[in-house]
Amino acid sequence: MILPLWFRLSPVLLEWMLIEMSLPASQIEQFHHDGYLVVNDVLSEAELNPLIDEYAAYIDRRAQELVAAGQLSQPYAAEPFTRRLACITQETNQLYPELDIMHLRGQATFAFLHNATLLALAECFVGPEIICSPILHLRPKLPNGLTPRGSDPHVVHWHQDAGVTWAEADPHFILTVWLPLVDATPENGCLRVIPGLHKAGLLPHRTKRGLGTAIHGDLLAHRPIVTLPMRKGSVLLLHKHTPHSSSRNSTDTVRWSMDIRYQATGTATGRPFYPHFVVRSRANLASVLTDHTTWATLWREALAAQPNVRIHRWP
Repeated sequence: MILPLWFRLSPVLLEWMLIEMSLPASQIEQFHHDGYLVVNDVLSEAELNPLIDEYAAYIDRRAQELVAAGQLSQPYAAEPFTRRLACITQETNQLYPELDIMHLRGQATFAFLHNATLLALAECFVGPEIICSPILHLRPKLPNGLTPRGSDPHVVHWHQDAGVTWAEADPHFILTVWLPLVDATPENGCLRVIPGLHKAGLLPHRTKRGLGTAIHGDLLAHRPIVTLPMRKGSVLLLHKHTPHSSSRNSTDTVRWSMDIRYQATGTATGRPFYPHFVVRSRANLASVLTDHTTWATLWREALAAQPNVRIHRWP
């Protein structure tokens, strides 16, 4: 569903949003067996376009400002959404680090975190009382070689999402919802998973500059790998212990994607220094955070208070 940018969610609308789809038992069983599930074509263009438009508008505004400041030769206004950021980044690194969710804090993004389809999928695994974790990202994977500073945080090595939380979250189930904003292909760096290994629990990781947090390589030797090309509008659900990775983007376009994490209200997120918030409640509708300004302020204050916090647990 689409929420107008000015809209503050009303109790009536919240009640209506609680009546939606549910996954069939076979798909829920598949998730528990394999540790992942692709749900094809569940998000419409109308649901995704406000999100894309918000980022396109921000890129346009910042491109104009960079031209005015003499840091960019032209705004590349004729380039499509899938190319414009790549053209800009060829000249300047100023824009690229500004685009993650906690930095941009957009109204359409906040509304999308309450998307009824995503929450219906999450409820199948998390239950009816749901918080949105502070571990959430908008990922513009640039063509290979364009990323500032020579390493790409969106080229992810093999890891489990449980491996990038503090230990406080270990007892709790966390569902990752990953979705492409353009078609994700092997050429532009779609995700890969190792099915079934989530049953082994948390594996040892290590953190290395330029590599990020990754599982020790020998632990995954000879494991079957499934590559997951996905159409825009499809959603990937991941168990927090499912090893996954993505390769480099060998095309000349940007592979845009988003990953969100949902979990049961009252459970630890593994990022206690960043804000989580209630996105769904059947028991207490008033607990759902519906005000964008409040959410943006929580993030702004948290980032200012913890500028150099070590977010991963591994030495």
